[in-house]
Amino acid sequence: MYQMVKTLRRMFCAPRERNEAEMTVVVAYKYAANPQDASVSADGVIDWSRAKAAVSEYDPVAIQVGRNLAAQLGTEVVGVSVGNAAIASSMAKKNVLSKGLERALLLADDATEAWNPTDIAAALADLTQRVDDCDILLTGDSSIDEGARMMPALVAGILGWPCFEEVVGLEREDEGWKVTQNVAGGTRTITVKGSVVASLTSDAVEVKVASMKEILAAGKKPAEVLDAGEFAAVSPALTVTGRAKPEPKARLGKVFTGDAAAAELVAALHTDGVI
Repeated sequence: MYQMVKTLRRMFCAPRERNEAEMTVVVAYKYAANPQDASVSADGVIDWSRAKAAVSEYDPVAIQVGRNLAAQLGTEVVGVSVGNAAIASSMAKKNVLSKGLERALLLADDATEAWNPTDIAAALADLTQRVDDCDILLTGDSSIDEGARMMPALVAGILGWPCFEEVVGLEREDEGWKVTQNVAGGTRTITVKGSVVASLTSDAVEVKVASMKEILAAGKKPAEVLDAGEFAAVSPALTVTGRAKPEPKARLGKVFTGDAAAAELVAALHTDGVI
């Protein structure tokens, strides 16, 4: 559908001029359930049935940064996501598109629930490369459900692009990007040529609340939905053979009392190598 719209625009609309700095900004987001609403059974199995899904808590920051960059460069910001069929529901699409994305490219298939992170990263890289003139991929700090913080690096490795985490600022350079990162003791600024993957900190920008006009307009924005059959698996399937809680460690049961309790506690911790 989106390709048809692009064709009609080329046929009936005068093309606008593009400058060398213009490119498409892509944001990878996750539609995930909040773990605060999940429950864990006695045998360690997590029940997500009562957890409500939404755009992952940290991703609106990446979307807002992408929105700001696109406005500065006179281009568009596109969302990409991999997940089960629910991410292509009307509610899910309106949820994310109302935050500032102009369109979305989704792999929405229940089969992806059995995929490991490498397969998901490969699919995100594939979706990113399907976007014309993509020069930067933005992500949130982490996903709300797993929080592994490994997806940006995995996608970057597959794309062959450098990856920067803890990013607090981005500026377009003639042949690349100026990236500002949080580091121990302050920040550092790096200038890099070519395409990049950038993972934004949660406080990189203030996220604007979607207006009623934006929410209503989101329902008319295009979202192309693909299925897992269009993507090749890159790693063997994994099977969970068992789950178990960690064995509780035996406690020494030492109790310190009296005026010298604090000193005795410190001495005992030092003897055991704790401090």
